[in-house]
Amino acid sequence: MPVLGFGTLIPDAAATISSTRDALEAGFRHFDCAERYRNEREVGEALQAGLDADDIAREDIFVTTKLWNTNHRPERVGPAFEASMERLGLNYLDLYLSHTPFAFQPGDEQDPRDQNGNIIYDRGVTLLETWGAMESLVDRGKCRAIGLSDISLEGLMPIYESARIKPAVVQIEAHPYLPETELLEFCKQNGIVFLAFAPLGHGIRSGPLEDPVITAIAARVGKTPAQVLLAWAVQRGTALLTTPRTAARAQENFDISALPEDAFDEINRIQTRQRFNEVVKTGSPGFIPQGK
Repeated sequence: MPVLGFGTLIPDAAATISSTRDALEAGFRHFDCAERYRNEREVGEALQAGLDADDIAREDIFVTTKLWNTNHRPERVGPAFEASMERLGLNYLDLYLSHTPFAFQPGDEQDPRDQNGNIIYDRGVTLLETWGAMESLVDRGKCRAIGLSDISLEGLMPIYESARIKPAVVQIEAHPYLPETELLEFCKQNGIVFLAFAPLGHGIRSGPLEDPVITAIAARVGKTPAQVLLAWAVQRGTALLTTPRTAARAQENFDISALPEDAFDEINRIQTRQRFNEVVKTGSPGFIPQGK
């Protein structure tokens, strides 16, 4: 899996197509999608156009998508996977992730809610059962690897210990304000790729991009704060996802280089702790502002 990945969480269809093409042209070869994002068809269209125009082979790109919470029942996993592949226009996937550890009421409504507006969870299926159905996708040869997203180390352990096919990847929010060091160490020790999303803190102000330690290092090394944060993520042994919306920003995010050791250590000493996406608690993605 290429270390630098392009995340496709883009609400506008036209912007999805143009940004995905720009990322491909900038050099990105790792694309992270999801049923939840409702734009797999546009991502697939952009990738196919890029592959055709630039004479890039399918084997040269790494494509991930994710199983949404309403499809955790084992009998729904295969059809959900096939539907994602059809929308993406692909005949195999490099990686399939469970989007969150939470199961929602099965059905076509992505966020099933009761009369009080609360999410309706599905208590009739376990993540281990869902994982077993995902393992069968690998057995069938349609999926090269499987993994988990938005999960804690505590949630990962039962799957890792019981799984016939171990998780290849764990995708989780991570940046200097949320380093997830314990989970990263477990992944390193057990051959799991730690894939960081929101390495720039979702761009939320104020956040890591405006942290005085980051801005001072950026000025010192002649890079942008974004490039410093991405370099730190790579240097600590994680893969990462960014979602540049313009060709210039895609080039900037791709143009990173190793930080001096003292700068790397300075970032590791940042004390601020903040999670920007509470999906790990509810299964329903949503960004929160900088708190206390």
